[in-house]
Amino acid sequence: MIRVVLPFHLQTLARCDREVALEVADSVTQRTVLDALEARYPMLKGTVREHVTLARRPRVRFFAAGEDVTHDSPDEELPRAVVTGDVPFMIIGAVAGG
Repeated sequence: MIRVVLPFHLQTLARCDREVALEVADSVTQRTVLDALEARYPMLKGTVREHVTLARRPRVRFFAAGEDVTHDSPDEELPRAVVTGDVPFMIIGAVAGG
């Protein structure tokens, strides 16, 4: 099971807890985790990634095992600690403004 931590606005939209557990059948990458998240919570489609291109939306960041993996390839394997469920994959809504 892969643990995923969601920001408050996505928790509210999905009506779920801060952390969700997902089954990922393939290799554990950003893409497969987000595919599993959107399959389980279809109301989140288009909130983290664009509908058509599946590109990450602006001001959304991804963290795995304490590292910012936002700009890594979406098909790159996530750290072992995330794969084993020891630490969560975190989706963070970045704050902008002044």
